[in-house]
Amino acid sequence: MRTLVLTLAMLFLAGISSESQAKALSKNDRFVCSWGSGVAAGAQESKLSGITLYGARNRLQTHKFHQPWMRMTALGITEQTYNSASRLKPAEIKQTYYEQCIKHELARR
Repeated sequence: MRTLVLTLAMLFLAGISSESQAKALSKNDRFVCSWGSGVAAGAQESKLSGITLYGARNRLQTHKFHQPWMRMTALGITEQTYNSASRLKPAEIKQTYYEQCIKHELARR
């Protein structure tokens, strides 16, 4: 009984700890993850619809980005998406990318 209570208490504290870490991410970190997940979903949609990597890259070259780092990052995300053998739906790619990006940011801290 004592072990069960201690185990439950440890799980509860671990849950609170991970929750507070998730809240510790800045608005900018969350924005970058959200933006990147949108780029990955768009790339997956293009890939599944038969647009070549060349065509997807050209589309990104003509896109107006708000920050200088966004263009190269978008090109990298697109290339990685095209190189992947994944046939997941774009919404699933978006969710997976966002979750992994948040985990990466938390691990970086």
